[in-house]
Amino acid sequence: MKREVNEIAVGLDIGTTKIVAMVGKYNEYGKMEVLGVGKSKSLGVHRGVVNNITQTIQSIQQAVQEAESISGVKINDVTVGIAGQHIRSLQHSDYITRPNADAVIDEDDIDKLCNQVHKLVMLPGEEILHVLPQEYKVDGQAEIKEPVGMYGGRLEANFHVVVGQVTSIRNIGRCVKSSDLELSDVTLEPLASANAVLSQEEKEAGVALIDIGGGTTDLAIFKDGIIRHTAVIPFGGNVITEDIKEGCSIIEKQAELLKIKFGSAWPGENKDNEIVSIPGLRGREPKEITLKNLSKIIHARVVEIVEQVFLEIKNYGHESPKKKLIAGIVLTGGGSQLKHLKQLVEYITGMDTRIGFPNEHLAGNSDSETTSPMYATAVGLVMDGLVHMKKQQKIVKKEEAIANAQSRENVETTTIEDTINEEENPRIDLKPRKNILEKWTEKFKEFLDNAE
Repeated sequence: MKREVNEIAVGLDIGTTKIVAMVGKYNEYGKMEVLGVGKSKSLGVHRGVVNNITQTIQSIQQAVQEAESISGVKINDVTVGIAGQHIRSLQHSDYITRPNADAVIDEDDIDKLCNQVHKLVMLPGEEILHVLPQEYKVDGQAEIKEPVGMYGGRLEANFHVVVGQVTSIRNIGRCVKSSDLELSDVTLEPLASANAVLSQEEKEAGVALIDIGGGTTDLAIFKDGIIRHTAVIPFGGNVITEDIKEGCSIIEKQAELLKIKFGSAWPGENKDNEIVSIPGLRGREPKEITLKNLSKIIHARVVEIVEQVFLEIKNYGHESPKKKLIAGIVLTGGGSQLKHLKQLVEYITGMDTRIGFPNEHLAGNSDSETTSPMYATAVGLVMDGLVHMKKQQKIVKKEEAIANAQSRENVETTTIEDTINEEENPRIDLKPRKNILEKWTEKFKEFLDNAE
């Protein structure tokens, strides 16, 4: 069966523990069908930041080759996720005064306002990644969600601005380029995970998504369908493994296996006489570890991570009636599979909690591995890639339609008079405007090309 390559998107999740390349497309029911997944151990990434370019390139190539052989699709461009401890967010308000208050507000005015925010002076070495408008105000009238088409002289907005380290972002771009891949789009990983596991109702009601990865824990808060707060906490599942390794004096591989097979976030669950035996190194005596002690080690670190995330939720102001998160918390990512974590999070925060699986938008015949919370970010990145591709196709179609209309007009134009009229009434460009992130991606691509 020959596949149309232009309707296939690839998400590349460069994580601390694993690198995942996922190939997907929409089926006839509008659900996402996964054609192939390739994964490799991530060796050159620490807490979401690339710290060894060569090893990261090798890991990316390995994951991409595996995805290519399973899906039978040649991968050329990818949608990449950005996370890491260097990401921070801030709230900012800005306004523009329109020269003509009698003309309706259009996309140009919103672009102008967003571009103004992009000129904010950041700390040295930082760059604005996303500028996400919250509510607008027109001539002092507040709580406007869509100002296009309204009259007004002063257009104001509150923005959620996501900021990251320039060097960290460029290093990811360099790794992708050096793996012979094109960068089609760049997305903040908490936003990609949110697209994959949250329903529109949850985003409207108010929800906090906590994505527990290997090196970082990402937070994204939605209310009234709009992203309100994002944060990246520089702790994840790897710190828990490290604690088990130190606390039980065993090697990392054994600590990871213990965490996955016997680990629990709630120490009260294990009886004192439950013991697991670990083979000793090179003929040494085997070690005996009580599951109660194991749970205590895990519990201490998980409580610390959850409390840090809860502090971010408090900073957002979830206790005020207008900012209440009715849908509670959704946990996703590999770390969310830890036993009794849901109960612990409910106990600490007092909020309803569920585990988020990325099957909300996946086709019904997807295998259980793909619908695991571990792949939430990769699924979200593929979805972003498909949306980006549809936008590009619309632009191309409109450009073709305009070109066809022009060529027809040229054939029909016989008199000089028509030509003069044409000049007097210039044609309106139907090309849809690029959003801020698309513009940023283009600038970023230009920078990488120049840096070659």
